[in-house]
Amino acid sequence: MSDTGLVIRRCSSFDWEELKSIRLESLRDTPEAYGSTYEDAAMWPDDRWRSAASQWTYWLAERHGHVVGMVSGGTNDHHRGTRWMYGMYVTPAERGSDVATRLVEEVSLWARSEGAASLFLHVTSTVARARAFYEKVGFVLTGDVIDMDRDPSLQLVTMVRELG
Repeated sequence: MSDTGLVIRRCSSFDWEELKSIRLESLRDTPEAYGSTYEDAAMWPDDRWRSAASQWTYWLAERHGHVVGMVSGGTNDHHRGTRWMYGMYVTPAERGSDVATRLVEEVSLWARSEGAASLFLHVTSTVARARAFYEKVGFVLTGDVIDMDRDPSLQLVTMVRELG
């Protein structure tokens, strides 16, 4: 797919239903990739989704008015002063298009605007296609591996992309 009709935009409180929909889709599609579960997120009241949409740093990818991807940027309490990419997801029909690359670029721009020289992420070791994509767009392994909080049987591999 080409980028015709593709828009990447910052999420606002008005986007809570779209965020909820794409987030729940992501948790059903690749449950091992995320620190939360579909069952937990599906129980969130609408006010929590409104809060997430307006207070967290999310971007939505839309093609012709339909949300086809999401990503979030943030900090990490264990690595003070760093900027991280979280919750990356692209709907299956859009995989292989430019949606994921455009989402990474948007988070990279945000991280630079925050004064960061690098952007970090965790990727579950079992999701090979995600890791291969991240390597393709310039992320490299740091050597750090941690257990996922919600499921210690899953390991998170840390990657970094220099923003220079």
